Amino acid sequence: MLKNLVIAVFLGIAILSCQNKDKKEEEESTKRELYRPVYHFTPIQNWINDPNGMVYLDGEYHLFYQYNPFGNEWGHMSWGHAVSKDLLTWEHLPVALKEFRNKDDTTQTMIFSGSAVIDSANTSGFFEKGKKNGMVAIYTSNVHASGKGVAQHQSIAYSADKGRTWKQYDKNPVLNIGLKDFRDPNVFWYAPDKKWIMSVVKPLDYTVQFYQSQNLKEWKLMSEFGKKGDMTKIWECPALFPIPVEGSDQKKWILTVSSGHRQKNYLAMQYFVGDFDGKTFTPQKQDEILYVDEGKDFYAGIPFNSLPASHTKPVMIGWINDWEYANKLPSAKFKGSMSVPRELSLQSTPAGYRLIQTPVSLKSKQEAGLDEKDLKVSGNHSLDFSGESYEVEAEISLGSAKKIGINLLKSGSEESSLTYDVSSSTLSFDRKKSGNVDFHERFPSIESVTVKPQNGVLKLHLLVDQSVVEIFANDGEKVMTDMVFPTKHEGKIELVSDGEVIFKSLAIHGIK
Repeated sequence: MLKNLVIAVFLGIAILSCQNKDKKEEEESTKRELYRPVYHFTPIQNWINDPNGMVYLDGEYHLFYQYNPFGNEWGHMSWGHAVSKDLLTWEHLPVALKEFRNKDDTTQTMIFSGSAVIDSANTSGFFEKGKKNGMVAIYTSNVHASGKGVAQHQSIAYSADKGRTWKQYDKNPVLNIGLKDFRDPNVFWYAPDKKWIMSVVKPLDYTVQFYQSQNLKEWKLMSEFGKKGDMTKIWECPALFPIPVEGSDQKKWILTVSSGHRQKNYLAMQYFVGDFDGKTFTPQKQDEILYVDEGKDFYAGIPFNSLPASHTKPVMIGWINDWEYANKLPSAKFKGSMSVPRELSLQSTPAGYRLIQTPVSLKSKQEAGLDEKDLKVSGNHSLDFSGESYEVEAEISLGSAKKIGINLLKSGSEESSLTYDVSSSTLSFDRKKSGNVDFHERFPSIESVTVKPQNGVLKLHLLVDQSVVEIFANDGEKVMTDMVFPTKHEGKIELVSDGEVIFKSLAIHGIK
């Protein structure tokens, strides 16, 4: 009897211990998932980096992306795949292009970054006669052995069922110039000359090469561009595309390149504006380096191909992360996310053309929130709103204020602070007190950018989503994107003003 009692007690302790362990693991898992954005794309699990192969076909926006099917850090690069009908809600699909072992059985090929096109005229000859929805992916085949890179060249694969299944071209690679570093092809159809054009980089040479092809299989070098702008980091992920000029019928061409940042060793994207004649890109004169995003966490962005006529502007998505700390993020089930898609245009200024970026509308996802008119603020003012996934739109009449602030995701002393210094016209975002900042020494930071008021008014459009903050100032004239990792979750918003300021309008909406 005593023996049975002792066994029962031990069993009870064991069961209770298991239950407590399961409960602790569940609580920890829930805590970790608080960092998962609600309306920014993330994989179900594992590592994600560059967006790839973004293309529209028959009512679906396709997002392919660099993905590790086996773990939560970089490795085993393949193309993940998701589709959307509205650019906001995404359906996860099986891995599209997988890392594979080569015939020599000593090397493997990772599927590095690239693009996808709709070969509606079947120039490649891959598809049945009359079929107009054939999809071709052009990617960097990264050959490696024992984890070390051996060679990089450009290869293609094709799909006749809207990207659900793929076949590798049996004569890959289609472009090989014998370099170990040669990557990130971005391809589009150039209608005036009825040909395909590829932008691809020699990253260590800070050079973009432009190739042409009639069939996506055979490529001829046309011209090169490079050794300009930011060369503090290698060049990656080029994209050349036409872009409209606001307030006119004019279009220019823009070349985006992922490279270095204003602050040493961080990553950013730069851009050049100019003209393209089907062979050569000729940039406008610029006296400064032009960055797409002034934050630390927007990189490798590319535009969609084959957008329908309802899109009058290019649409770009970028990777939200930075290689300085990318593998160390405190999100355990996944690492990395994508930006909300942005519409791009140019504004003509006395200094030349400048990029304008606006996020696609989130109205279909908005929930009831806060709507204020002519709100006067002097000192500190807490808003009757809390949350961790929302959108803010504000028009601020500067008045007599010297400094204006919006403290986001505030819980006691923990906050992500957006501040505007009126005298210097400087907009700054400070994430040094945003929560978990010590997982990597390079993560705590302050970003600053000059934003001139428009007739005494500052406009702000903020996308806040659990661990992502995207800041658009003055209708997208300047943009900053940063990650934050709150450890407390009251999610309050506080307005701060040194002097009286009037929020002419202030709208805050939670996002489903």
